[in-house]
Amino acid sequence: MIQQLMNQQKTIFFTIAKSYIHQYRLQSFNDWLMIVLQIEHKVPSYEGWKKAFDSDPIGRKKSNVISYRIYRPVADANYVIIELEFNHLSEAESTLAALHILWGQVEGQVMFSPQTRILEKVESIAY
Repeated sequence: MIQQLMNQQKTIFFTIAKSYIHQYRLQSFNDWLMIVLQIEHKVPSYEGWKKAFDSDPIGRKKSNVISYRIYRPVADANYVIIELEFNHLSEAESTLAALHILWGQVEGQVMFSPQTRILEKVESIAY
């Protein structure tokens, strides 16, 4: 009887786990399958651009950005690459639409010729 109850609990646990893996786009319990909106563009001044970025005109938290990273090429301090992470593709697409509107107002002043792509993380290994 106890063994049968334990087997039932195990079945319920794995059914719920599979549901979460599918619903939250998990590859495993420890690895989220992230959506990344990658943006890159030239800036007239990194300091000026960073001030505008930090003012957060599109509301990153409200847009469900989980985290962001900013990179600069070693040889060009006035070029930035930004990665915004999301759980869902629709959130990245909505944020990109908001950015297009914003860029129409500030292009040439804060940044030049933005290029974007939406990526899906398919594997991540740490050593």
